[in-house]
Amino acid sequence: MGEIHVWVGLDVGKADHHATVIDAAGEVRFDRAVRNDEQAIERLLDAAGEGAALVIDQPGSIGTLALAVARRRGIPVAYVPGLVMRRASELYPGEAKTDRRDSFVIADTARIHQARVHWLAESDELLEELRVLGGHDDDLAHDRTRTANRLRDMLLQAAPAVERVLGPRLEHPAVRALLERYPTPTAMRTAGKRRLIRLVAPRAPRMGARLIDELHTALGAQTVVVPAEETIGRVIRDLAVELSRLAAARERLATEIEAVFIRHPRAPVLLSIPGIGARTGARILTEIGDVTRFPTAGHLAAYAGLAPVTKQSGRSINGEHRSRRGNHRLKNALWLSSFCSLHHDPCRDYYARKRSEGKKHNAAILCLARRRCDLIHKMLSTGLSYGEMPARPAHPPLPQPPRPNPLTNP
Repeated sequence: MGEIHVWVGLDVGKADHHATVIDAAGEVRFDRAVRNDEQAIERLLDAAGEGAALVIDQPGSIGTLALAVARRRGIPVAYVPGLVMRRASELYPGEAKTDRRDSFVIADTARIHQARVHWLAESDELLEELRVLGGHDDDLAHDRTRTANRLRDMLLQAAPAVERVLGPRLEHPAVRALLERYPTPTAMRTAGKRRLIRLVAPRAPRMGARLIDELHTALGAQTVVVPAEETIGRVIRDLAVELSRLAAARERLATEIEAVFIRHPRAPVLLSIPGIGARTGARILTEIGDVTRFPTAGHLAAYAGLAPVTKQSGRSINGEHRSRRGNHRLKNALWLSSFCSLHHDPCRDYYARKRSEGKKHNAAILCLARRRCDLIHKMLSTGLSYGEMPARPAHPPLPQPPRPNPLTNP
């Protein structure tokens, strides 16, 4: 990245962006609205001239086209996160919230704090594919949770005893098939126990009979028919069908994510780490991106929200606390992979050591995730797999107090 003389701050919008162009001294050259299309963005960058850098507040979605145009022209691109943007705007006079003011703050913040903004590396096609697929998977997961909660609410309205049996098992295809065929307590009673067993047995060979026994007991606990049961049944059937569709869509998407992930050159590195599979590895890789933007593993841990925050003020406040910031998607992926790694002897031993120090389960898992940050940073930086990494030095045993000798005691 060459020397930058001009800063183009872009407050992105769906139809129009607002651009403010300032020079190295902080003087505004011009500001104007820019249509969100290729020709308008090209004209803006032409007007900015040589030595320009584009600074935006949203690198995805509505800002994607501007990034692509700038990268094609070889213009460096920086990203000012929303939290940084909100705090920086408090340092400038005025309380107005306008696109013109925001675009100026974006450009001037990058000019003053050039080393602190996030410089976006060249686009990685596989990483972009994984980001798109991962975002779609998140949407499907949210829809699946919302649909399952709505379905449990309908079951609770029709028969609380039935909901206690079927509600916690909605992830099982046998339960969804049962609700699609017989969505109300009346329909289940009319079908009879044998017919229900024949329906669920092929989909749940081991638990089918037990499930129907519990359901039969629940049906006997309520004889009253709630109002609008038939309408409630239609809603239950539609929700069960939608839940099955979402489950199938997530399974197909998981296969696609794995196929894209294993094509990435860093995939074998992450997959060699105990507790990391294709979906978790894809999430970690997309959230980290180019590991060289983190000088040390500590920077990566702080980005993930796993580094403790020191709070000190005189003698009244002095200590370290868990960070509530950082990239929560990366933090969740590291936490999940650390939990899944407990079957691995070194990880389990480290977890047990933290528990013996008095830490609770979640705190011990977070310690393991923090340790995993060091490992992932080193592996992605060197390209070494888990088996090729040098062994960690053994943890020294705790010193034992000397045993008293009764013969020498006074």
